[in-house]
Amino acid sequence: MKVRKNKLVSLAALGLIGGLALTACGGGAEAENGGNAGSDNGGASAGGYAELTGNLAGSGASSMQNAQNAWTESFMGLVGAEGGDIQVTYDPTGSGTGREQFLSGQVKFAGTDAALDEEELATSAETCNGEQAFNLPVYISPIAVVFKLDGVEDLNLSPEVIGGIFAETITTWNDPAIAELNPDATLPDLPIVPVHRSDDSGTTENFTEYLSENAPEAWSHGPIETWPIDGGQSGDGTSGLISAVEGGNGTIGYADASQAGNLGTAAIQVGEEFVPFSSAAAAKSVDVSPREEGRAENDIVVALDRTTNESGVYPIVLISYLALCGSYADSAEGEAVKAYASYIISEDGQAVGEQNAGSAPISEELRTEAQASIDGITVG
Repeated sequence: MKVRKNKLVSLAALGLIGGLALTACGGGAEAENGGNAGSDNGGASAGGYAELTGNLAGSGASSMQNAQNAWTESFMGLVGAEGGDIQVTYDPTGSGTGREQFLSGQVKFAGTDAALDEEELATSAETCNGEQAFNLPVYISPIAVVFKLDGVEDLNLSPEVIGGIFAETITTWNDPAIAELNPDATLPDLPIVPVHRSDDSGTTENFTEYLSENAPEAWSHGPIETWPIDGGQSGDGTSGLISAVEGGNGTIGYADASQAGNLGTAAIQVGEEFVPFSSAAAAKSVDVSPREEGRAENDIVVALDRTTNESGVYPIVLISYLALCGSYADSAEGEAVKAYASYIISEDGQAVGEQNAGSAPISEELRTEAQASIDGITVG
C-alpha cells in the first residue's frame, strides 16, 4: 500500500524579477475585441498574447478535466484573436501521474488534487531550472458521494456510515445505520458495491482524509492516494469510476461533483444538519480554513478544516492545484506558462471554470496571492 501524506517544508522565497509578466485577459467584450482590453484582475495588455507560440503540455487530476478543457479552449481563442499561435493540451492522467510527469520534465505544468509535498518540492529543482516548484489553488469543487440504487435518488449519510461502507463493514443497503438516517426511503435488501479509483488519485486522498478525520473508527486506513483494500470494483480516473457506478445497481463511489451526471448523490451530515453538495458550500469550506503553515511565500496551500460544524459547509471538498516551476529555461515555454496560469486564476478564467465544471471561484485574496507567485517565475 502506498501512503502519501502532505508534509510541511520551509523553503527560501523565490526572488522576483523585473520586467512585465504576461497575464491573462478576460473573456466577454474583451474577447470580442481580440483580447486587447485590460482588466483589474490580471488582464494582459494589448499585444501580449501575440508573442505566444508553440506547444504547452500539462497533465494531472481528472477531477478538473472539464475545467481544463474549457480553459485551454478559451485561452487559445484569446491568443489567436491577438495573432498568437499556441497549442495548450491537458491530459487527465490522474494526480499522481501528473505530478510524476511534471517532476520528470515530460509536461510543463501539472494539475493535482494533492499539493506537491516536501519530498517532491525538494527534487523539483532538477527539472525547474534550479528553482523549486510551487502550488497554486485554482479549482475548488465538492467531492460527491454518488450512487445508483433503483428507486432511491437522494440519501442522507454520516461520515461514520460512509466510512463503514467503503471499509466494507456496512454491506447491505437496508443496514440499520443507513435506515436510521433515511426514515422516508425504501431501502432494498441489496448488497452495497463500493467503487474506488484504481489509479493514484488526489480525489481518493481528499476523500479518505475526510473519513480519517471524521470517522477514524469506521475508516482506519488513514488518508491514502492508492486504495488500500484488495478487490472490489474500481475505475481508472474520474470518468472510469463514474462509468462503473453507472453500470450497476447498488453501486456507490466518490467523484468530483462536476461529473456526477444523473447519479444519485448524498447529503453529508455536518453537526445536526445534512448538507448537499454545491459550489457555494464548497467555497465556504475553504473560507473557514487557514493556509498550511511552513511553506514558502509563493507556495499557496490551504489546510482544509474537515471537521468544522459550521452551518452550510459541505466538508468533502477538494482543491486542485497547479504545480508550476519557479523557473523555466526556455523563455517561450516560461512565458506561455505564466500567461496560461494567469488566465486560469483571473476572474474571467474562474468564471469559465464555474460555468463549465460547476467549480467555486477562488477568492480575490487568493487570486492576488497567486498572481504574485506567477509574476515571480523567472524565464530564460
